[in-house]
Amino acid sequence: MEFGKVVVVGGGVLGTQIALMCAYTGHDTTIWLRSEGSVGRTQPKIQHYEEAMLADLEAAKKLIGNPMGGFLYPRGLITKWEGMTPEEIDRLAAQAKERFGSLLHISLNMAEALKGADVVIESMSENPQAKVEIYEKMRDLLDEKTLLLTNTSTLLPSMFAEHTGRPDRYLALHFANSIWKNNTAEVMGHAGTSPESFRKAVEFAQELQMVPLQLHKEQPGYILNSLLVPFLNAAEMLWAEGVSDPETIDKTWQLGTGAPVGPFKILDIVGLETAYNIVSLNPESKKEGSTMQKIAALLKEKIDKGEKGINAGKGFYTY
Repeated sequence: MEFGKVVVVGGGVLGTQIALMCAYTGHDTTIWLRSEGSVGRTQPKIQHYEEAMLADLEAAKKLIGNPMGGFLYPRGLITKWEGMTPEEIDRLAAQAKERFGSLLHISLNMAEALKGADVVIESMSENPQAKVEIYEKMRDLLDEKTLLLTNTSTLLPSMFAEHTGRPDRYLALHFANSIWKNNTAEVMGHAGTSPESFRKAVEFAQELQMVPLQLHKEQPGYILNSLLVPFLNAAEMLWAEGVSDPETIDKTWQLGTGAPVGPFKILDIVGLETAYNIVSLNPESKKEGSTMQKIAALLKEKIDKGEKGINAGKGFYTY
């Protein structure tokens, strides 16, 4: 294993999932958090996603012998489906529990957390100024060898490269939600990223049992979100303009396409705060009476009521 020590900066929905996946694959992993309050918010997420990963391993036993099993098994947790047995799944589950207990740590001390790290993954909210502040705080604490990655969903690494103090060793590695099942890792450098760093990011993604998807140039939203965000925006527009309600919009998409969930269930999974941050970055959201402003206001209303999505127990749906 080339990358022994990993630090995830931020304990949000994806930060927590990334950290768990790092531990699952045998990496000594630390989640760095700003405050005790952040610890209180992150620990329930860790428990939730640990349980989800173990539940999906257990459910995979029922897929053995099922012709659809090869399409439905959790690809990040099981590297090879052919010949899989219940006993091997039990072994993976026992190993996962041991690794979650021994390899996953939380730290409030940035200098201590970053010391000796092979890879640091910034997974903060989509707030450009907050990211700049974190990079400038980290830059003199990172080892020379450390590969610095960002999991930003909508921003470009070139926006932050000079603030990192290591533009040649900085690039984006973007994960999809439920990464233990949807095991994609989009690899995107900027003009100053060295070929060696790009290669290392690809290799690190493979160590995490992800499928590295290489982009040849910077693209806001990468491949996945370049497809997903316009889809979610279209659904939010129908809601904000009063064309239909979220449940009906979801039902329409599911019945019309055979999709397992609709756009508003996806928004609950992503988290409404992330959705709000993305909408707020659109200049149209500042224009009085615009559809984007209406979407932002409606999302903010739900966030202020604590209806932040699946992790809060309620978003567009109750969980």
